[in-house]
Amino acid sequence: MKYAISGKGGTGKTTLAALLAHAFNRDGNKVLAVDADPDANLAAALGISAQQATGITPISKQRQLIQERTGAVPGKFGQLFKINPTVADIPEKFCSEYKGIKILVLGAIQQGGKGCACPENVILQNLLSEIILNRHEIVIVDMEAGIEHLGRATARSIDKMLVIIEPGSRSIATARIIKKMASEIGIQSFGFIANKVRNIEQQKWITRQFPSEEILGIISYNKIIQDSDINQKPLIETWDNKLKKEFDLIYKNLC
Repeated sequence: MKYAISGKGGTGKTTLAALLAHAFNRDGNKVLAVDADPDANLAAALGISAQQATGITPISKQRQLIQERTGAVPGKFGQLFKINPTVADIPEKFCSEYKGIKILVLGAIQQGGKGCACPENVILQNLLSEIILNRHEIVIVDMEAGIEHLGRATARSIDKMLVIIEPGSRSIATARIIKKMASEIGIQSFGFIANKVRNIEQQKWITRQFPSEEILGIISYNKIIQDSDINQKPLIETWDNKLKKEFDLIYKNLC
């Protein structure tokens, strides 16, 4: 199964991506967690120490690898380069691991106009396609809000796009745009997860915004989540029974 997780910045999608990776791993699945957000924090959310996380070099910064596979020097304009470089071996060679979960940090996918036709992007786009199309494991991709770097073939192979929302019109608007754009390139299955919900009125309002069958669950506002981030501890090691029950329902609905 391949899951792409998106949403407006700050909604908590990286936190949910990490929890899902731990849950699938706990149940005996091989899991590859892919950080495709330029603001890369998935390693820390999984539980990798800050020192180790800062030592992970994103694929977009692997200059020697990019030059070797594309035949072009990163950052140099006016070059000819391969548009279909070999990438199938990259996850095994460059991923880190935490408690059985593999993590691969892609780094920023720079975009200018309709996208940057540069060797860095060619590597990242081909690698993301390879992971989603051909990897035989649970893949969880923590994405940025936009989906421009998903090709149609890649998108059609995503089993479900999870969109994290929070109480607020801008978050809802972003979620609707994501769903519209993703539908246009072939993604057919969506799940919405509400986060930071403070009361029953907010819960009722959010559940009216999307089809009921697409809402996977609600996570209440909980200071434990913030404290976990401040203390650099994975949420799965610090949560309380209420938060665990809310997540378990989401996981059950997803599976």
